[in-house]
Amino acid sequence: MSQTVPRPAPSPGAISRIRLHAHSLSPSLRQVADHVLREADSVIHQTITELAASAGVGEATITRLCRKLDFAGFHAFKIALAADVAGRDTAAERPTSLEGQTARLVQRAALTLEDTGRLISPDAIEAVAEQLARAPRVDLTGQGNSGMVAQLFAHRLLRLGITAQAFTDPHVAAVSISTLPRGGVVIGLTSSGSTIDTVQHLRLAQSQGHYTVALTHHAASPVTRYASRVLFTSGQEEPLSDAVMDTLISQTLVLELLYAALIARRPEAAATLRLTAESVGEKKY
Repeated sequence: MSQTVPRPAPSPGAISRIRLHAHSLSPSLRQVADHVLREADSVIHQTITELAASAGVGEATITRLCRKLDFAGFHAFKIALAADVAGRDTAAERPTSLEGQTARLVQRAALTLEDTGRLISPDAIEAVAEQLARAPRVDLTGQGNSGMVAQLFAHRLLRLGITAQAFTDPHVAAVSISTLPRGGVVIGLTSSGSTIDTVQHLRLAQSQGHYTVALTHHAASPVTRYASRVLFTSGQEEPLSDAVMDTLISQTLVLELLYAALIARRPEAAATLRLTAESVGEKKY
């Protein structure tokens, strides 16, 4: 006769842990904790840099609070906090019908594109395009969804005759950046601006004197510290959601604008595009 294996009890959420440890928090940690309790809906969308600024403390204080509450780091804390918020806001349910989901996603896509369009800096696009046009090699780095967009743009650059490669393995990316020739460009894609590997890659590239570009949703995020230029995208994804549309379409829009600016700087672009298109002609019926 089979026995039912008891499920482990769920661990306390972020809000429960804050309340449990409230009596033992130092004044600075309590300052952050109180801010989180008041502004939980906003905090789940913030980077560690943004939370530190809004709470009036340093980033190290945020990290100390997370560890005091037995979280591995800020990201783990934010996931638990998002679960608390989601459990509280049960009324805000998504449409279940296909028609309702379609309308919601189309509206969200349109809003994301409009918001990203308002964030576009022509000067920044032109400056980055100028660097790419003469770079001996371009390395792109990103994790998860951003890594897929990085691979897409690397392919687009290759179609223009620009030597480019995208890395989703952080170790291989670091090795490649360390051998990048003078004048190379490194583009880091991270919607949060806080992806550790991507931040470290731009920091490595900057330390070696390379031109660095960050593509991110957040102006106040660690990756911007190591970017020669920052290209901003729009998007506000839920930490617990598997939705990727905001990241994919906003990053792709910015990179397509960059691609258009590149074509204008390469007189041979039309001939190169034709040549690369013919190279795969036999792969289609």
